[in-house]
Amino acid sequence: MVSYKNDFSLTTHHLPLTTKEIMRCPFCGNLEDKVVDSREAKDGDSIRRRRECLGCERRFTSYERIDEIPYMVVKKDGRREKFDRSKIMSGLLRASEKRPISATQLEEIVDKVETFVQDSPDRESLTNELGKIIMRELKKLDKVAYVRFASVYLEFEDVSEFMKELKYLVRARRPKKKTDKKTKSDESKTEK
Repeated sequence: MVSYKNDFSLTTHHLPLTTKEIMRCPFCGNLEDKVVDSREAKDGDSIRRRRECLGCERRFTSYERIDEIPYMVVKKDGRREKFDRSKIMSGLLRASEKRPISATQLEEIVDKVETFVQDSPDRESLTNELGKIIMRELKKLDKVAYVRFASVYLEFEDVSEFMKELKYLVRARRPKKKTDKKTKSDESKTEK
């Protein structure tokens, strides 16, 4: 968002300081300029840049501020709250208690979730998307931690739902049986 203060300066709000933002000269509209001077503004929350247009050679001032809009998560009931990395770590620590999972491995899962949230174009992520990432990663690491996390995250209503998930995991772990070999009893049935 760009707003003109007067003929000689303009203010740029909510620009990340790490990206090169294209500045349009307020006098001639040229997109090419050079920064003549850069310093912290009086308020300390922005950077003041003195620029010179390469087209008309007139000078103007821009102010850059850090984008402070927080990343949000949308809960199952529709509530929104600020993304909190420590909440995810806390849940992972509970799920992996007394399991052979290192803190580094848990940090990697939290990093993946945080990257997903930060890469979200609208700064909001659904908690079910985050839960799926966590469960996928835990399933690769440790089945017990996965089931512990899933039991809370998936909100199993009763033991039968919980057992269904356990049976699925057990079936997925078993080596597949070869069905190509026919037994003698199978051959005698097909001959009759």
